[in-house]
Order: sequence, then C-alpha cells, then structure tokens
Amino acid sequence: MNQDLSILQLVLGASLVVQLVMLLLLVVSVTSWAAIFRKLFALRRVKTLNADFEREFWSGTSLNDLFSSAAQNAKMAGPMERIFASGMREYQKLRERRIGDAGTLLDGARRAMRASFQRELDAVESNLSFLASVGSVSPYVGLFGTVWGIMHAFTGLAALQTVTLATVAPGIAEALVATALGLFAAIPAVVAYNRFARDIDRVAINLETFIEEFSNILQRNLGGLTGTASGH
Repeated sequence: MNQDLSILQLVLGASLVVQLVMLLLLVVSVTSWAAIFRKLFALRRVKTLNADFEREFWSGTSLNDLFSSAAQNAKMAGPMERIFASGMREYQKLRERRIGDAGTLLDGARRAMRASFQRELDAVESNLSFLASVGSVSPYVGLFGTVWGIMHAFTGLAALQTVTLATVAPGIAEALVATALGLFAAIPAVVAYNRFARDIDRVAINLETFIEEFSNILQRNLGGLTGTASGH
C-alpha cells in the first residue's frame, strides 16, 4: 500500500491532463528558482556598486574625475554611477552651449538623472512580474489539476460495484499531488517577491536621495566644475 501511494507512483498513475499540469508546475518552479537566484545576485551586486560609488563620491574626488571614471567604466558601473554620469553629461552639454541660467542647467541635469533613474529602476525590477505571476497563478493551476484528477477518479469508480477507501484513495491522492506542486511553486515565489520588492524600494530611495544631494552640489558649483563632492 505504501509503495503504491509513493509520490512517484502517484505521478505515474495520474491521468494525462494531471501529469501535464504537474510537468508545467515543475518547469515553472525550476524557472522561478532560477529567477530568484539571478535576482538575488543582481541586487547584491547593485547594492555593492552603489555603496562603492557613494563612498568614492563623498571622498573628495573632483566631479570631473568622477565623470571621467564613470564614462570609462560605463558597462561595469552601478545604477548610481550611471545616474551621476547622465546628470554630469547633460550639465556639461548645457554649459558648452553657453547657457548661464542656473535654473535651466539644474533642470536639464535633473531631467537627465530622472530619465536614467527610471531606466535603472526598470532594469532592477526585471523578473519581479514573473515571480508575482507564479505566486498568484500556480495554486490555481494546481487546483485545476486536482479537480480534473478527482473527476477522472470518480468517473472510473462509477464502473465499480463496490467502492472502498482503498479504491478511492489512490485517485484522490494522485489529484492532490497537483495542488501540492502548485503550492510548492507559489510559496517561494511570493516570499522572494516580497523580499525583493522591499530591497528595490530601498535602492530606489537611495538613488532618489543621491539625485537630490547631487543637484544641490551642482547648484553650489554653477560657477565652475572644479569643486569636489565633499566641498560643501
């Protein structure tokens, strides 16, 4: 009895539709875990790069040197460094056009940084929608497999004259495996989504704070770009 009701035997004994549902949920679960680990490492890298650049930014290095370094390492730079480079690039372009109005200079730099901020945030938030979909849809897919499996089991029992628990249990157990797989796929996705959403919110707040602080520094350096980030 125990051997007949093992997980492997239940999967192999299920109907074709239920087996397809189980296979789909297994593929979704593996894909979800792959997305979770990719996002975990990506967010860790973003935090490290942002912290390194922020430390360098406030160390007293000149804005021109920071901009040159950011331009050279654009592919390896973090979101904060790319936002800084966008603001500096627009700021310098406007100054090269001999625009002397402080409001125009700051507004142009802020718009460039805001546009870069949105691009960086979109990149950081990639795959979050997939995890949300897995967390919300997988239980229903598993439930569909369970309902179908129970229907199939009871249809088979209709031909029997004597129905006992031993004849009912295998079919219902096979169907319930689909629900278990749905929850197995959904629970990690929901937990990871909530964790990543909180981390991304912190990253976004950190980047927005940097934009405001850098805007203040640009305003103080309107007379020339020879100042440093720490030179308040």
